[in-house]
Amino acid sequence: MRVRSAEVNRLPQPPSVPGTQLPVLVRYGHRSWLIPAVLLVAVVVVDALTPSSFASVSWLALVPVVAAGLCGPPATVVFCCLAIAMYPALDSIWAKSQGVEDFLLVVAGCVLALPLSVFRAQAAAYVRHLQGAAETTRQVVLRPVPPGWGGVDSAARYLAADVEARVGGDFYDVVASPFGARVVLGDVQGKGLPAVSTAAALVGCFREAAFREPDLATLASRLEERVHRQNLLASRLGEEERFVTAVVIWFPDDAPEEIELVNFGHDSPHVLGPDGVRKLPPGSGAPLGLAGLAGGLPEVQRLRLGTDETVLIVSDGVTEARDRQGDFFDLREYLDELVGGPGATAPERLVEAVAAAVVRHTGGRRTDDTALLAVRHSPVRLPAEPGRCGG
Repeated sequence: MRVRSAEVNRLPQPPSVPGTQLPVLVRYGHRSWLIPAVLLVAVVVVDALTPSSFASVSWLALVPVVAAGLCGPPATVVFCCLAIAMYPALDSIWAKSQGVEDFLLVVAGCVLALPLSVFRAQAAAYVRHLQGAAETTRQVVLRPVPPGWGGVDSAARYLAADVEARVGGDFYDVVASPFGARVVLGDVQGKGLPAVSTAAALVGCFREAAFREPDLATLASRLEERVHRQNLLASRLGEEERFVTAVVIWFPDDAPEEIELVNFGHDSPHVLGPDGVRKLPPGSGAPLGLAGLAGGLPEVQRLRLGTDETVLIVSDGVTEARDRQGDFFDLREYLDELVGGPGATAPERLVEAVAAAVVRHTGGRRTDDTALLAVRHSPVRLPAEPGRCGG
């Protein structure tokens, strides 16, 4: 499945991709009954193939307990009935039981399995409820963006370090303004749900200011002020103050082969095009929230960008991804290999390929939130309408 225009978390799921971290119940779903069924058959086979001195029929007690951990209450009841019924049947065929105490052991396993199954089902329902709330939060912070929105083609991918929560401190957005598209990708200090509040506040500020402010420097000051107010609130509540690294790019309508960029202490974006891969000049600015310590906001850079070039912005979940040996993912080397392929610079193919490469490199073990945003000029134009609330 392809990722297009900020539709996130849709990477295909071969064995090496993020689905491998999900619990057994999520991955196997309705097929989870196969495991206790196989165990039941194995007990019967072992009992049939072993001598009379080896009584394995009492192992039937394991069947309902395993079913309770993997299946719902109805399936657990079925396996309890099967286990209790199989004991006298096997005993009558091979006469290998050790007496009534073995049968009572099987019954005890069934009695234990039933409440365990109910508790597990309740816990699973609660987790699904929390995941639904996290998914709603993700949709608010990381909204979908239509193809061609603001005169650019864009695609994004978000991989949360907390697989179950599906949301963290990285964020991105594309705003169609009367002055041209404005895009942002940022990384809030910290990860998981505590960073979501700052990310949501900053994204909301960016959406409004990017639509209203004609000057990128003014937009940058609005973002800095928003982080300052967020930290002031956090300090009053006794919470940790946070800073944010980010890149903001403006695609001006009056300069189709130029962009304006403000870098708040973030890793410099890469540009991919017919001439290969190049990295944009690094910014000298401090992260958002630290401008007062750095003596002011970073400067606005005006840079050349061809209409056939794609800008790739990533968070440190990409550049600091490690494999089992502790080696970092070499993004530049991977992009140099990738850029020669047909259609490799198309935003949706680019973020899909890089995200999959990061997952392969880490073996699916993510310790930091990961965000990728690829954007380029598009012939499709869906302009924002001045005077209306924003894109």
